[in-house]
Amino acid sequence: MPTVTAAFVNAMAKAAGLTLSQEGQLLSGAHLIHQFKCAPRETISEREHFDALDRIRSHFGDDLLLIRAYANTIQLDDLGVLGLAIKTAPDLRSALTVIQRYFALMTDTVIYRFDGSGNPASMHIEIQTDQHPALPFRNECALFGLTRKIKALTGSDAAITRVSFQHACAGDPDRYAEDFGCEVLFRQQNDALWLHPDALDLPVLRGDKSVCNFLIAHLEEELSGLNRKPPLMTDLMRHVSQALQHGLPQAADIAHRMGMSERTLYRRLSDEGLTYRDVLQQAQSELARELLTTSDRSIAEIAFLTGFSEQSTFSRAFKRWAGLAPAQYRQKPTAA
Repeated sequence: MPTVTAAFVNAMAKAAGLTLSQEGQLLSGAHLIHQFKCAPRETISEREHFDALDRIRSHFGDDLLLIRAYANTIQLDDLGVLGLAIKTAPDLRSALTVIQRYFALMTDTVIYRFDGSGNPASMHIEIQTDQHPALPFRNECALFGLTRKIKALTGSDAAITRVSFQHACAGDPDRYAEDFGCEVLFRQQNDALWLHPDALDLPVLRGDKSVCNFLIAHLEEELSGLNRKPPLMTDLMRHVSQALQHGLPQAADIAHRMGMSERTLYRRLSDEGLTYRDVLQQAQSELARELLTTSDRSIAEIAFLTGFSEQSTFSRAFKRWAGLAPAQYRQKPTAA
């Protein structure tokens, strides 16, 4: 399942003035705002991340003020070796290239695409997850945080010419322009930052090419380990799981998402002794088990999110997979 580094949700909680307990409780004083199934340590599932963002936003009450606080709270040091590599990159172009290549180590819910050849240059974010009410807010946090980090890295307020979002503006556009320090456009084709081409050559204030290269070697090793996962099943399970909430996805649609023909998908599955039906059922089973043990969603909601139109049909199928009814599985202390 798609995951997000816990550093992001920890920073968001801190920005909102909340306390995250060892038991996974987000607290405002003694008032419980949100309960995680497990306290975020290194990573958190995308669904629980988005659900937590929704709860925090609702409690805080002012999205733009929270976005600003989050951007000031999250630090490059929170991103470990990746953050250090960004801080020691010799120039802005190199820093953005590092983000593009290695951000997959932080999450597989978004991809950064840097294009330094255009005028203006750009850094796009490509969403790798299904729609969620908190997704536009997450994208605003990501790009606002990136604008702040670019300014801190270079000491320049003039690198970014504008910011664009695909979604509609939910607040005051003038406040966005004032906080971002540039033109902010909504209902655009891309979620992106747009930069002066000359700004890409700005030196990073703490840049050190030899240190950056040393850190990049470690990032390459981490990325290599990430990429050693079985490519077909990892990619296939991700796409199928994301599509299930819209009903059972057709093989042709999943193949298209993966950039191959339906015939090629069937052939590759056959080479591994699998059928598309096997993959569908495995994705449904794994997603159902995760939702039952890591979320407080109702059985009816989980049935819908795993591709079933009827709760009774889901319950019968789940009992075949797990040997227990969904409610019994959820109550089982050792469920996994």
